[in-house]
Amino acid sequence: MKERLTLNRKEQNRVIVLNQVETKKIEVREAAALLNVSERQAWRLLAAYRREGAAGLAHGNRERQPVNRLPDELRQKVISLAGQKYRGFNHTHLTEKLVDCEQIHLSRSSVRSLLIQNGLPSPRKRQPPKHRSRRDRYPQEGMLLQTDGSDHDWLEGRGPKFCLIGAIDDATGKVPYALFQEHEDTQGYMLMLQEIVLNQGIPLALYHDRHSIFDISEDKLPSIEEQLNGKVPITQLGRLLKELGIESISAHSPQAKGRVERLWGTFQDRLCSELRLAGARTMAEANSVLARFLPEYNRRFAVTPQNHGIAYRTVPAEFRPEEYFCFKYERTVANDNVVRYEGHRLQVLPSSTRSGYARCKVTVHLGFDNVMLAYYQGKCLQTRPAPFETTVLRRLDLKPSGGDTILPKIPMTHLPAKPSPDHPWRGKYRVHFD
Repeated sequence: MKERLTLNRKEQNRVIVLNQVETKKIEVREAAALLNVSERQAWRLLAAYRREGAAGLAHGNRERQPVNRLPDELRQKVISLAGQKYRGFNHTHLTEKLVDCEQIHLSRSSVRSLLIQNGLPSPRKRQPPKHRSRRDRYPQEGMLLQTDGSDHDWLEGRGPKFCLIGAIDDATGKVPYALFQEHEDTQGYMLMLQEIVLNQGIPLALYHDRHSIFDISEDKLPSIEEQLNGKVPITQLGRLLKELGIESISAHSPQAKGRVERLWGTFQDRLCSELRLAGARTMAEANSVLARFLPEYNRRFAVTPQNHGIAYRTVPAEFRPEEYFCFKYERTVANDNVVRYEGHRLQVLPSSTRSGYARCKVTVHLGFDNVMLAYYQGKCLQTRPAPFETTVLRRLDLKPSGGDTILPKIPMTHLPAKPSPDHPWRGKYRVHFD
């Protein structure tokens, strides 16, 4: 009985080309170009074709069992275990069970391939990747700023590590302002926004990550007083954005604010080189180099927006930045008209409309220069430093060289007393575990 030979499309093309070589229609050099092989390989194929015919062009391993093929007995055992004893196990879990319980040492890929070939896919359904498309830029400059902080060794070992805080305009790719800070903190973002507002205007929206600087974490519940008053907890930066009328938009992934993420990649290349060239070793020197770097960067990399004009809102003439760019805290005035915040004490003085503000709710403004002011119903109250309480004075030491100047021995903040381990109060409520 004559043996049947099956050739694939590639091998059939080789037969056609080599037949043309045999009939002197083309040369071996031309056949090598048609077959996409070297001329030496073409001579080998021609020799095999002359010696064995079309069978010489078939791959030598055809219809041979692979050397590393699993034995049929082992394959059937794994399939039986997957369909009965370990029914419902995903491929990874099943591989672990085969090693731990059955002493069958197979790789996960081998188990997966074997089961899929026999119609036993993994029961665990994985969600297919979502289709992502490039988002169109906002049409006008100032409509949206993407902001973030980048912790990096900007000085490359010449000085301390710090964080670069900045923003990029979504429409043009311009960087309106950026600065170096020791850490990514609220004050750094406030300083950045202050420069943008005073020099460019008020942007319409700010796009940021879900850092606790911007948003209160979901697991932090409001206090009883806040719930009764209908107040929603808000961060200092969230309060500032609300006061300025800037829409706060939180990104749910780094890819969502990819423009500012790619900006850090460019800065970590170009800005680091500029800092190295200038020999910067301190944060002040780095900020000086950054101030010279930003205009050149904007000139080289900014793009033309879709719509001309500026969307930044103009700052009103009566705008007082120190009333916005600061830390604000709600406090209650004591009966002696003293407002306390951490180590600060302010004596509220009488005004033309009120002789006292005892038990009034005031807003304490703490500036970046640690100057503290008290506001009541939007009006700044007249204050002066108040003397410390007797309990605080007991914790102060006289200046060693004499005189009336006193120096704090420990911080002014209140330190709650901690009962000792053998305190009777502890013994009453102590819980013993056997």
